[in-house]
Amino acid sequence: MDATTTALREWALYLAAMGWPVFPLRPGERAPALHGRRRCPGTGPCVEGHQGWEQRATVDPDRIQQAWAHTPYNIGIAAGPSNLVVLDLDTAAKTGRDAPDGTDTLAALCRARGVELPQTYTVTTPHGGTHRYFTAPPGVVLRNTSGSLAQHIDTRAHGGYVVAPGSLLPEGGYELHDDRDPVELPAWLVQALLEKPAQATSARAEIPPERRDSYTTAALRNELDRVQRAARGQHNAILSRAAYALGQLVGAGLIDRDAAARDLTEAAGHMARSDCDCTTREITRVIHAGLDAGTHRPRTARPSTEAA
Repeated sequence: MDATTTALREWALYLAAMGWPVFPLRPGERAPALHGRRRCPGTGPCVEGHQGWEQRATVDPDRIQQAWAHTPYNIGIAAGPSNLVVLDLDTAAKTGRDAPDGTDTLAALCRARGVELPQTYTVTTPHGGTHRYFTAPPGVVLRNTSGSLAQHIDTRAHGGYVVAPGSLLPEGGYELHDDRDPVELPAWLVQALLEKPAQATSARAEIPPERRDSYTTAALRNELDRVQRAARGQHNAILSRAAYALGQLVGAGLIDRDAAARDLTEAAGHMARSDCDCTTREITRVIHAGLDAGTHRPRTARPSTEAA
């Protein structure tokens, strides 16, 4: 076994030990080395149906030893099974356009929201870009995005993979820049990635008139209960989702915004008193950001056709 193959195998084993399922990419490339659906032989691991790279990614050391026994495969990390959300910050030079880099546009997003992005596991790419690894909050399923956060920022989550450190391209290697454990994706980024463009009123979720009061009462109670029961480490994510959900009701005219903000603030009071980094200022910011976002995508109630 040559030195390059040995080094790539050791990287694959190290990443698997982090709990991140890996799979081989073509040597010197970023594409999976596994066969696609169209060329599936229907044998081996695919005997009961095609298994793609996400299904075949593994943390099993024996399988990794076997896969990287003789060939210098690059390494892919299946983001979804790894519970990772990776921010892929490209450079403008990579796209051939004179524009801010992904690092610059991310910094602008942080400034606009008055927040700092926490340091986390980080990898640099051969093209001068950066991969910043975060863990997904419990109960949140995020998908891949391309430019929806800002120019030159993509994300890799469920359904996506990231080229791992140690991998080699003709232009250079993917190098580990910061080896601290990935931190949880900040709530404001979760919220931004969950937001969808506003749809036409007819396509929005509708609340029948006869269920309006009971629906609103139950929705309000459920969201406030979730906030009150939020465990340490999940405060921001749960509060952000609750504020967004109640913001949808505010936008529909079903509840009062000020009342929703007061109820959420009261329910979140334990967060500022707990042994974590939550502050009253941050709680207020998360509540109002979530209410604003939800208000722009309201739930609507069908008008009653009953005669007065």
